[in-house]
Amino acid sequence: MSTSTKLLPEIEKYVSGFAFEGLNAERIEALQPLVDYIQGKVSGNDKVRINFICTHNSRRSHLAQIWAQAAASHYGIPNVFCYSGGTEATALYPMVAETLKNAGFAIQVLSHGNNPVYAIKHAENEHPVIAFSKTYYDAFNPVGEFVAIMTCSQADGGCPFISGAEKRIPITYEDPKASDNTHEQADVYFERSRQIATEMFYVFSKIKK
Repeated sequence: MSTSTKLLPEIEKYVSGFAFEGLNAERIEALQPLVDYIQGKVSGNDKVRINFICTHNSRRSHLAQIWAQAAASHYGIPNVFCYSGGTEATALYPMVAETLKNAGFAIQVLSHGNNPVYAIKHAENEHPVIAFSKTYYDAFNPVGEFVAIMTCSQADGGCPFISGAEKRIPITYEDPKASDNTHEQADVYFERSRQIATEMFYVFSKIKK
């Protein structure tokens, strides 16, 4: 049986303040299909592949991917592989990396350029998430046996069919991009990251091993 993984100290401190009772009924209802999908895979001793999809794979889909991978480790849910992609590729927005760093993740820039590549680590002895902007059908992502989580309404409406997905679930979030280049930017990204983190930890807290 898989055991829980101790997250990096600052992340442990960060997630200790999560209050699941603060989630409203509407959000719990939106999250339940993902709980059911993961539980079905875990109960069948199958691998859990989750592809978080947004328009540009620059903000929300990365936050969801990284927090979900950390949550799976924290709760000791085995064989969970989290991915992210967009309907088009752009770049991981730097404020996302900064927000995750402030939450305690260890971040290394592997390459610079128009689409930088980051290694984002949540625990000392776990593989980092390799984060860069890509399409959801990029070769870096699974081609089948995965659940597609639509993290923005634009991608959800614009992509009625996700090739290879066993299931498609809309769990949408407001785009923090609206705050870019304003004095509220850091606070808005913090709040969106914390919302996504809380919800991903809620999902994995419900899984029975």
